[in-house]
Formats: sequence, structure tokens, C-alpha cells
Amino acid sequence: MKIAGHHHLSMLTGNAQRIADFYRATLGLRMVKKSVNQDDPSMYHLFFGDKAGSPGTELTFFELAHAAQTRRGSGAISKISLLVRGKAALDYWNQRFEAMDVDHGEYTTYGGRQALPFEDPDGLPLQLVDLGEGKTPAFWEEWADSPVPAEYRILGIGPVEFAVRKPEETERLLMRLFGFHHAFSNGEERIYQSAEGEAFGEIVIKRSASEKERPGRGSVHHLAVRVSDEEELREWDRRIREQGLHTTGVVDRYYFQSLYFREPNGILVELATDGPGFAADESPDALGERLALPPFLKERRAEIEAKLKPIR
Repeated sequence: MKIAGHHHLSMLTGNAQRIADFYRATLGLRMVKKSVNQDDPSMYHLFFGDKAGSPGTELTFFELAHAAQTRRGSGAISKISLLVRGKAALDYWNQRFEAMDVDHGEYTTYGGRQALPFEDPDGLPLQLVDLGEGKTPAFWEEWADSPVPAEYRILGIGPVEFAVRKPEETERLLMRLFGFHHAFSNGEERIYQSAEGEAFGEIVIKRSASEKERPGRGSVHHLAVRVSDEEELREWDRRIREQGLHTTGVVDRYYFQSLYFREPNGILVELATDGPGFAADESPDALGERLALPPFLKERRAEIEAKLKPIR
């Protein structure tokens, strides 16, 4: 019973086509699944990641065309890190962002690693972090058709930052329930790792006295963390409930099994199984090329497609 690292992050966007263009053409990720929100199939749910959309590489987006811009604040995921390897990779991305007119900042240090902050078209705060000699999960797969040269490609998700009013409560849950390690502290930032010494399951807790965030375009809806299978997921459900926290119970998302709850500062956290994965209903070579619907929605395909603007 151990959290194996990040599984995916889900965000809100105002324009699915613009997001698809940015994450494919600018960041060089593969769109591994073009689907819909299973709870509201009138909106797209897009998944980007490595060749297979491996757990720990997935960035997903719900399209809310009329959503207002996010008002940043506490009780929210405030920054997402994407891993690259080496200072040369950061230099490449700095030049690429300049050439492609991507909003970005200056080089900085984050959690002891060199980083390059930037924003996506919705203003989502992101940064590229130099992994250095750190490890990545062995099953992450490079996508050979990425427009980014192999040595500079984004590897997967790194540190994820929580901005919270009561950091001690979130820290207690990470350590006592999920078994995270306290790596080190840096001023107002405290770093916790699911795999000791590794960035691919790292959560950074930052104290924030701000008002509660008002989500919208460019906000993070939730973080999902990895569990191995449904049996383990059900045991986590029991343990989380023992802490006095409400859960959704196990939810079948077809591509994985899920469980949702809010940690003590109100951030939505999902536990998701590693499988069966995105090739459950598509060829690995054709992932993301057509609208994929879970079995319970397939009879509604014509109705659903009629309400969606096609994505190129």
C-alpha cells in the first residue's frame, strides 16, 4: 500500500482547439485520448502525455467555453512542474518559447532544481524543471513523432505545488496516511515525496493567506495519484474514510478506476489505477485520432458529436 507517484493532472480550459495546438505543437506532447467529460458529455476531455499516455505523464483538460478567468488564491494547486533533463534542455525551451511567443519568466531555482517558468494560453502556471540525474518510471515511453528533439523532450510530471492556508493539515495527511517523505523545507515551501529522493511524485506545500481561489480558465481541477489496482483502491477508500474524510467510492472511468476526496484544505485529490490504459479501445498507433467514448456512452455518439466543435 504505497502511492507510486503522480497519475495525472486535470485542468479547465476555455478553448479545446487552442489547448490541443499548444500542448501538441508547442510542448511536443501526444494527444493520447480525445474524449468527453463522463459526468457531462457535452464538453471535451482531452489527454496529453507520452507515447502511451503513461501514468505520471498525463495532462488532461475539460473544456468550459464560457468559463471566466481564474482568480488565484489558496486551497488550490498553484503550479505544475514538467520534467526535462539537463541545462541544455532548459536553454532549448527558453529559445523555443521566445521564438513561439510563449509567456515565460527567467531561470529560477525551485526545490533545489533549476527551473524555467511559463504559462499556457489560459494562463495556467507551469514550469520546466531540470531533473538532472534523477530517475523516471521505467514504463514512461518517448513519443518518436514529437516535434521536439529527443534530448529536449518533456519527460513527465514533476513537483506539484499546493497553496493552502493550513499546510500542517495537508502535510499530516501526506505523511501519516499516504506515506510521503518530508524531503526538505525552503522558507514557506515544504517538499514531500512519494518516492524518496525522486521528483516524479513530489508535492510542494506552500502557505498562502490569500482568499480561496475562484476556479476558471487556467485552473487545476484536481491531482490524481497512482495506485496499482482496484483491490488496492478499495483499501485506500476504507483508510481515507477512517480519517473522517468523505469519498466518492470507486468510480469506473473505463481507462482506469478512480476514487475522489478533498484533502483538509479543500483540494480535490483522485486516486487512479495504472490500468487498463488508453489502448483499451484504440490501437496504440492511433491514440487520440478520433472521439473515444466509454461503453456506456457509445449509443449516444451521434448526439454527443453533434454538440462538439471538431478538433483538428
